[in-house]
Amino acid sequence: MSNHLKFFIDGAWVEPVIPVALDVIDPSTEEAYTQIALGSKADVDRAVAAAKTAFPAFSQWPKEERLTLLKRILAEYDKRYEDIAEAVSREMGAPIGFARDAQAAAGQGHLKATIEALKTYEFTEARGGTMIVKEPIGVGALITPWNWPLNQIVCKVAPAIAAGCTMILKPSEIAPISGLIFAEVMEAAGTPKGVFNLVNGTGPDVGQVMAGHPGVEMVSFTGSTRAGVIVAKTAADTVKRVAQELGGKSPNIILPDADFEKAVADGVTACFGNSGQSCDAPTRMLVPARRHDEALGIAKAAAEKLTTGDPRAEGTDLGPVVSKVQFDKIQRLIEAGISEGATLVTGGPGRPENLNRGYYIRPTVFGHVTNDMTIAREEIFGPVLSILSYENEEQAIEIANDTPYGLAAYVQSGDIVHARKVAARLRAGSVFINYPEWDLFAPFGGYKQSGNGREYADWAIHDFLEIKGIVGYGV
Repeated sequence: MSNHLKFFIDGAWVEPVIPVALDVIDPSTEEAYTQIALGSKADVDRAVAAAKTAFPAFSQWPKEERLTLLKRILAEYDKRYEDIAEAVSREMGAPIGFARDAQAAAGQGHLKATIEALKTYEFTEARGGTMIVKEPIGVGALITPWNWPLNQIVCKVAPAIAAGCTMILKPSEIAPISGLIFAEVMEAAGTPKGVFNLVNGTGPDVGQVMAGHPGVEMVSFTGSTRAGVIVAKTAADTVKRVAQELGGKSPNIILPDADFEKAVADGVTACFGNSGQSCDAPTRMLVPARRHDEALGIAKAAAEKLTTGDPRAEGTDLGPVVSKVQFDKIQRLIEAGISEGATLVTGGPGRPENLNRGYYIRPTVFGHVTNDMTIAREEIFGPVLSILSYENEEQAIEIANDTPYGLAAYVQSGDIVHARKVAARLRAGSVFINYPEWDLFAPFGGYKQSGNGREYADWAIHDFLEIKGIVGYGV
């Protein structure tokens, strides 16, 4: 509690230059349970100055010393694991089991993956008489979202450390407490002062200032496509590198040779995980037209098995969505699905019957959706699934690719060779065949309006590096 109204700058917890507080809302009760400080340009200036001062020395740390630091961070993260899980559950309404097994575990997993990737990462390569050198790009501005707080914080901070960069982190002001705990982890791990800095605040008052700051060499942003465009435009004036992971509207093609009942039911679960608040969620399910009604029955049964309720109660599958803004947006899109003629299979507007407060959404399935409907075009970011039909495989691929997004796509098939051929034709940064286990070493990022750059393990380290060619090195 003592650090909620402070920032972590230059190795110390400091008061904001201009004290402004923001309530942090528990979405399960709609009530404030703590406050955080909101930053301003003056706080960003302090953090950038600290990061710039720390960069010359830290950028020269040998790889083994950076590995040792990452291992210390992991050890401290493990000590605070339950604190992190409880913070995520409170700030964004994640069921406590999910907060432990997925949300907190994601940050831990990225630390482990980055450590393994760094062990074998080569920062130099001789090509004839030229030496190719990969050097840390400089001060990074890291802007992260509320939906997977530790996943996005760690998959930026860990590779920045691995590369030898210094940084300023702005977590989402909607779900900021887990980020403050992570800053305490960085402090306890003995991170040199100025290497890691945290400033809370809004996008316009802190995020955009970071993106446009002349002392920042790179912006790594995860969030909506709308906000990503603003960040990119702001960064353009100082010609920064901008790496972005943005929105998605991911297709899930159920091929005729799939185990149909399992593929549909598992697709509902995959779409509704984290209360539907995942940018790569398979929100457009594509099924053979002749089996459309069968798919609706399977999806209805799967959705109605899920328990929506108190995130602190064991056995809860879905908690609330994160805020009133998100709740109202999802309600509007559910109403749009109904008004545009989609079949409401289950769920619909309003809260579940047993809940009269909190930002809870009824798990909702729409059938007979066409790809021109609002619910098939816009990212809903809630537990809402759209089921579409296709007549043949060519049409399925065409519908799947008919989106401005390209973050992820899914293919279900009983024939792996067949699935691979379809996967090769999908315009997305990640394609998942038959609901595989999460791979922390696979590149993660998007095509088209889903962003640029790649995160996770060595892919993320690469994004924090500049490439230098020393010609004549070997002459």
